[in-house]
Amino acid sequence: MTALSAQVCVRNRLGLHARAAIKLVELVQDYDAQVTLQTDTKSANADSVMAMLMLESAQGETITVSAYGPQSALALDAVKALFEAGFDEDTVTSHATT
Repeated sequence: MTALSAQVCVRNRLGLHARAAIKLVELVQDYDAQVTLQTDTKSANADSVMAMLMLESAQGETITVSAYGPQSALALDAVKALFEAGFDEDTVTSHATT
């Protein structure tokens, strides 16, 4: 079995903060796969909120997501979708005033 990987961009304004990390950890628990996130300098398993916070990933940063296991393709697709949706948070950095 080979590991699959893809690059994702942190789109949400607050980056990979506690609420986003919890969503990610809960998501990967639904799959029979080990998911790892890696920045330029750090790597963390996606099954730990604390590990996700230690990545200190900010908006605009690119992260490599790797998945290994029987459901690695499904897990990778789900993680990519979560990042693309900006963790369902505000992805706009400025607001128009009326």
